[in-house]
Amino acid sequence: MQTVKMVVTGPFAAGKTQFIRTISEIDVVATEARLSRAEERIKDQTTVAMDFGRITIDDDLVLYIFGTPGQRRFDFMWEIISEGMLGFVVVVDSVRPETFREARSILNTFRTYAPTPYVVAANKQDMEDAWSPEDLRIALRIDPRVKVLPCVATDRESVKRVLLELLYSILELMDEEES
Repeated sequence: MQTVKMVVTGPFAAGKTQFIRTISEIDVVATEARLSRAEERIKDQTTVAMDFGRITIDDDLVLYIFGTPGQRRFDFMWEIISEGMLGFVVVVDSVRPETFREARSILNTFRTYAPTPYVVAANKQDMEDAWSPEDLRIALRIDPRVKVLPCVATDRESVKRVLLELLYSILELMDEEES
């Protein structure tokens, strides 16, 4: 059986934990803590170490999905979590443009950890004021070869599409390396 380690990263409150909870076939292992009063206006808990989920693709392939904390004060975990990853997803909250600069910074940080494939999940596409994936591509200055995919982190099919696109990119790279 082959295992593939994927990392789900992005800014605070972008939807990373929900993304993993939506798709994982096991109860997600989550390390969360209550937030300060100022942060509570967005959500009441945050990931402090990592989230972990798993999904079996078939008898021969299992995805291990690790979610990172989104807050910079926990960024020391990012490099640890990224070890051995074969690809990553950057989850961006499409309705919070004030987080786009942070998303770009996180994307660049993860690209320095390993030269692996990645995709950008434009989360909250079900909301009226969501930026389109193409507008996000421009705002984040993302290379046209990188997939920026519409996503709703609470919708299993949406999350599955994002992970499959990343998996296809990983498998394509593995095939290139073998030949």
